Amino acid sequence: MADREDNVTVPEFNSLLQMDPYLKPFEKDFRRRYELLQKELFQLEEAEGGFDQFTRSYKTFGVQRLPDNSLFFKEWAPAAEALFLTGDFNGWDKFSHRFTPKEYGKWELVLPPKDDKSPAVDHNTKLKVVVHTKDGQRLYRISPWAKYVTREEKSVIYDWVHWDPPHPYNHVHPRPQKPRSLRIYEAHVGIASPEGKIASYTNFTTNVLPRIKDLGYNCIQLMAIMEHAYYASFGYQITSFFAASSRYGTPEELKELIDVAHSMGIMVLLDVVHSHASKNTEDGLNSFDGSDSCFFHSPPRGEHSLWDSRLFNYSSWEVLRFLLSNLRWWMEEYRFDGFRFDGVTSMLYHHHGIGTGFSGDYSEYFGLQVDEESLVYLMLANHILHTLYPDCITVAEDVSGMPALCRGVEEGGLGFDYRLAMAIPDKWIQILKEFKDEDWNIGNIVHTLTNRRYGEKCIAYAESHDQALVGDKTLAFWLMDKEMYTNMSSLVPMTSIIDRGIQLHKMIRLLTHGLGGEGYLNFIGNEFGHPEWLDFPREGNNQSYHYARRQFNLVDMDHLRYCQLYAFDRDMNRTEDKYGWLAAPPAFVSAKHEEDKVIVFDRANVVFIFNFHPSKSFQDYRIAVEVPGKYKIKLDSDEVLYGGHGRLDHNTEFFTERQPFNGRSNSMRVYIPCRTAIVLANEEIDYCY
Repeated sequence: MADREDNVTVPEFNSLLQMDPYLKPFEKDFRRRYELLQKELFQLEEAEGGFDQFTRSYKTFGVQRLPDNSLFFKEWAPAAEALFLTGDFNGWDKFSHRFTPKEYGKWELVLPPKDDKSPAVDHNTKLKVVVHTKDGQRLYRISPWAKYVTREEKSVIYDWVHWDPPHPYNHVHPRPQKPRSLRIYEAHVGIASPEGKIASYTNFTTNVLPRIKDLGYNCIQLMAIMEHAYYASFGYQITSFFAASSRYGTPEELKELIDVAHSMGIMVLLDVVHSHASKNTEDGLNSFDGSDSCFFHSPPRGEHSLWDSRLFNYSSWEVLRFLLSNLRWWMEEYRFDGFRFDGVTSMLYHHHGIGTGFSGDYSEYFGLQVDEESLVYLMLANHILHTLYPDCITVAEDVSGMPALCRGVEEGGLGFDYRLAMAIPDKWIQILKEFKDEDWNIGNIVHTLTNRRYGEKCIAYAESHDQALVGDKTLAFWLMDKEMYTNMSSLVPMTSIIDRGIQLHKMIRLLTHGLGGEGYLNFIGNEFGHPEWLDFPREGNNQSYHYARRQFNLVDMDHLRYCQLYAFDRDMNRTEDKYGWLAAPPAFVSAKHEEDKVIVFDRANVVFIFNFHPSKSFQDYRIAVEVPGKYKIKLDSDEVLYGGHGRLDHNTEFFTERQPFNGRSNSMRVYIPCRTAIVLANEEIDYCY
């Protein structure tokens, strides 16, 4: 091990190559990536005193209050001719407060305190940077380091608001430890209310956190927190990277949300967008100094043709400072516990994944199509985060399947903890759209759920926000569609459509949970079969909030079947919490029977049995078991509590026979009703994991 904070350990490529010998021809690529990372770390040490200091640049850039209440302003605008500060504090005088130019395109300004020794700029007042360009333009800009921006109701443009509250929120509760089994609740603060409006941080803290805790999720992934001018972008067109979105409330209210989540033992991840930025100029990073580059590559490289956004120049020292400090800011100031990195595929390749299918051929992940600057940035970010915060969690949204994405940087990997298993929800949607129940290809379903790189953790999910958006439909809507408006009452007999939908909704989730990965993710509301899609207010829907909300009130009505799906999701998570299958090695699949539509597998010494057949139930069905003993039902999708038919006796004890079967040492006979999933556990095993 190296003894300096920002050196990584001696490369351990051999362990990676032994795990996957097909990577051997690309050993030089791994070594090159690692050497580029080492070079960056060495330069940080030489030029900035190490990454710890470098990533705290949010304490020197933007605006800082000094001990004597002077205000220190610092910006990077290499193409600017001159910089001025204006705002409420000087009556919006455009010339009275001029920045002093420094080396490397930096600009500084000090405002002494007022006569009463209070800061020259009051808390909650507006500011602007005035940029004079070399071609004589005068541009009004928001500081890239602005920590709070707001927009007046009828305005299009956001305002930079000086945030320096007299009583800042102090976190009380320590960060939870990283869980062995990660169960993520993906959430959007603004839609987290049944009301047709933008919901608040405080609403989430008061009304949603207790539900998440009750459901058994131990991690929240918060979307659309980094400020974005266009609400309907779902938070993916960032304008102010250091500002928590003011549309939901104040920074202090977000801090309280995270602190209360920590008090419940729940980690909170930020959906971080470092893959691109909004093209907005007056309230975004674009053309901050009047040039077409600054934080970005010049066009065409600096523009994403599909997203209509700007692309960062990760080889720029000041861009590295900005983005790495941005990660540190969210960890330190708000006490997030990690990040879900958006758009990683776009970052990794010069083609950004546009018009490119990934066949799995390893040559697709190496060579000239790989953007090494972006790749090394991700390695650097992961190395720094995991060094400073050992319990930090990072998740990659990558559709390409790049090898070693979730291996340590010391092995030549990119250092992520998890990748999203993005093929799984696509498979479920495809099945529900294209196949009758009797034509489901059981082997293909199992293959999709188990087809992941050994030694790299995946987060499995049946659906996320992507599947909920307008233009697609949630699984519940694919299954039950318009009958969800008329036939979800438990006071009337179930129709065949509702019966099928409720049973398959539970089975699809449990199969994904048990077989698909080393973590599990659910999107807010989908746990109870939220009806309809998600559509933010926009011109095309007359600025309606009707679909930009979550109708939690449906769960609270005992006579509606949504509460049955909620109860199953809760008990599925609680069962996993007891037995820990997500933390266990991948499952052993002992049966994938096409004609019977039966799947059987064991994981963490727990046996999962699924009968997807629409009409056939099976008596005395032989299933394979490795560990002998007495088994009992621990979760049963057919329970009446979950909207099932109550066909199984939970007092039944299943005893193994010494009869090897389907690759396991023992077997036993069980009754499995049609469209039912059962979880069995061995009563003679201590499952404390």
